[in-house]
Amino acid sequence: MKTNLKFALMIIFAIFITGCDQEDQTNEQGQNLEMDPTGDIMNNEYPQAQAEVLATFMEIRQSIIDGAGMGANSEYMDQLISFHGYGPKFVEFNDGESYDSAGNENNERTLFGETVDVGGVQKFAAVEGTLNIAVYYGNVANLTFNSDFELKIGGTVYPVNNLITLLFVKIKGKWKMVHEHHSPSNYTP
Repeated sequence: MKTNLKFALMIIFAIFITGCDQEDQTNEQGQNLEMDPTGDIMNNEYPQAQAEVLATFMEIRQSIIDGAGMGANSEYMDQLISFHGYGPKFVEFNDGESYDSAGNENNERTLFGETVDVGGVQKFAAVEGTLNIAVYYGNVANLTFNSDFELKIGGTVYPVNNLITLLFVKIKGKWKMVHEHHSPSNYTP
């Protein structure tokens, strides 16, 4: 009898320990990360998360506008870089090339901090009706749009009409870009 009791206690203890070791896989809103709380991952909108991603994108836009031509190491370029979730998973596709975290940072600081004239962001917009924010599980967001940018470089204004995808992940309560994809668009506004 003592052997059966010891065996039963060991099994109960093992189950208890195993249960305690497993972390709760939820996001900051308490939503289960393995299952969409509505059971409909493709249609759940997450309006609060969409608004947060849009606000982050508008802050990114403003740091680019304010920092145009102000130098690669200006506070505006530092702010722009702070919106990125750099690490081994980060990748940028741009102009037929692939860049890691360091390459992306160099591209951003060089283009907006040095190449574009001071005050040279003439227009930084999405073509009307093309901006889309798709949120998954409340902590991953895909922002896509057709760009309608005009950048002044060396006194000449250049249009930038690209298909742009920015992948965001919510990291410690802040939305960070973990992937950028820029491709030429056939659409011109």
